[in-house]
Amino acid sequence: MTVKQQFTQVKKILVGGSRDFRDSRIFHTISLTAFLAWVGLGSDGLSSSCYGPAEAFKALQNHPALGIFVAISTGLTILVIASSYSHIIELFPSGGGGYLVASKLLSPEVGVVSGSALLIDYVLTITISIASGADAIFSFLPPFLLTCKLWFAIAGVLVLLILNLRGIKEAVLPLVPVFMLFVLTHLIAIAFAVGSHLMNFSAVYHETAMELDRSFHTLGLFGVMFLILKAYSLGAGTFTGIEAVSNGLPVLRDPKIRTAKVTMRYMAWSLSITVMGLMAAYILLGVEDTPGKTLNAVLFESITASWGHVSGIAFVWITLLSEAILLFIAAQTGFLDGPRVLANMALDNWLPKKFAMLSDRLVTERGILVMGLASLVMMIVSSGSVDFLIVLYSINVFITFTLSQLGMVRHWWQERGSEKKWISKIMINGIGLVLTTFILFAVLLLKFNEGGWITILITGCLVLFAFYIKNHYNKTYEILKRLDIIVEAAILSGSDVTAKEKPEPVYNPKARTAAILVNGFNGLGLHTLFSVNRLFGGVYKNFVFVEIGAIDAGSFKGADEIGHLNEYVKSESGKYVDYMKENGYYSEAFTSLGTDIVEEIGKLVPKITETYPDIVFFGGQLVFSKESLLDRVLHNYTVFAVQQNLYLQGIPFLILPIRV
Repeated sequence: MTVKQQFTQVKKILVGGSRDFRDSRIFHTISLTAFLAWVGLGSDGLSSSCYGPAEAFKALQNHPALGIFVAISTGLTILVIASSYSHIIELFPSGGGGYLVASKLLSPEVGVVSGSALLIDYVLTITISIASGADAIFSFLPPFLLTCKLWFAIAGVLVLLILNLRGIKEAVLPLVPVFMLFVLTHLIAIAFAVGSHLMNFSAVYHETAMELDRSFHTLGLFGVMFLILKAYSLGAGTFTGIEAVSNGLPVLRDPKIRTAKVTMRYMAWSLSITVMGLMAAYILLGVEDTPGKTLNAVLFESITASWGHVSGIAFVWITLLSEAILLFIAAQTGFLDGPRVLANMALDNWLPKKFAMLSDRLVTERGILVMGLASLVMMIVSSGSVDFLIVLYSINVFITFTLSQLGMVRHWWQERGSEKKWISKIMINGIGLVLTTFILFAVLLLKFNEGGWITILITGCLVLFAFYIKNHYNKTYEILKRLDIIVEAAILSGSDVTAKEKPEPVYNPKARTAAILVNGFNGLGLHTLFSVNRLFGGVYKNFVFVEIGAIDAGSFKGADEIGHLNEYVKSESGKYVDYMKENGYYSEAFTSLGTDIVEEIGKLVPKITETYPDIVFFGGQLVFSKESLLDRVLHNYTVFAVQQNLYLQGIPFLILPIRV
């Protein structure tokens, strides 16, 4: 067994066998229902209740009663942002994350800023979720084990990376029981904390009123307002994940809009209730920050203090374990939506096109690997510090939030003449714009010197890199446009040849045959064809054209899209056949669809060589005058892999250079 075969075998064990995109049931099989989407996408939002409310509450310092205002404001903000994203779902039924919304409604340049911010945010989603999950688990483990926490977090990233390479549903289904355990245990904890104080409501009311009165006397009206706004802003991590549903529409079950809206309602109400309930519990039980423990761990220990030793410890352990695993589930959002943003940006030429390609498991494998590896780097650099990561995390998501809301406000204003409900819609998105803009600038000002500048720097570098790639692709396309003159010349020359002037070519299996790899009826393919005629004029009597339609993130959106791609590939390759027949040569096209171009060509070769025994394969390859490493990343070098495979079978393959 060769090294390549051994690698393939190991990959199959870890990731699983290939899936057939031709199966009409595949889209139903790999899609998520509203409930599973709530687990896979909504868990990012719900898991933020493990650290968002705690950050806000700690910012209140010696004035915990002010948390009432923070809790109410946070709960209402969640519902407003969720409602505004429901409008985005309606407007972008095929998926409308922050990148697409800003690109379509503002400009492509603004879109790349939003997309870059979103990519960094999803890397941080993976990192902070797993780091926070590790914190939750190690809150009830002996202190001497704290040295293992970082290694545990790194292992968590690797496990989720492998699960996501297997596929979406495979990564979500095993986590459903734990997700429901989190919801149940937190509802019990909140209900017990609030319910146990309702019996003594008058005393609680008077004590809270006295606390508020003391805060107003100590800080003054403006001091109180500043502290509330500061806590509200620093708890901004609570709102992260709300955009995940609108960006993840392609993985949802049909009808997608209805499924997405139901998922959004599940997520918004569960998050709002959990956040307000936890804040109320912090206040009622007088929870204080304790080194080595999360605020939720301290809260659950306070709640179970009167339950008895065994039952109390068991409930705390189960609840914190469910928190930890839910946080691992939340990292799923980064693995689900991050590669999708990468693919969308790649399809628009802002990033290497390879990020739009699918693996045989029908997932964007390269995107998943990039998100996982970037998260590992961030985990190691930050040493898994949640306090540090949450600063970086909150800033980027609100860049995307703000640009998305701005785009929607602009859209409803432009559509005010045709949209009957434009006033109510622009008000919802307008309120969302005000809230998200305020939080963005507040977090930037408060946390800039504590590490906020790092995320701005990283995002800025990614934006510049994207503009560089876009410029490179644009220059290449401008050069390739010159080859389109060949297409026009071919069409004109073909129109001059009538059926009467030349007889219908006859298939001769003994005649020499040239098989040419093409990718559409374009200047590149015709340049290769004419080079064959120029170099071997009169040698070849049969011409075979081989074209593979690439199943990528842009075409893998439904059975109809696959069908359209198949028709397009046959139509384009058929143009070569018609052209050669008009010029007196026998010609035939062999086409296929697939995620791996080299593999699909390999499947067609036996049939082609059986039909045409005396055959030579040709492929055109772009050659840059000053080729760099980046050129190899940005452009397709498939012909070299095909050449190697055919050489191993003893089949000749010539690469014809196309200098640009």
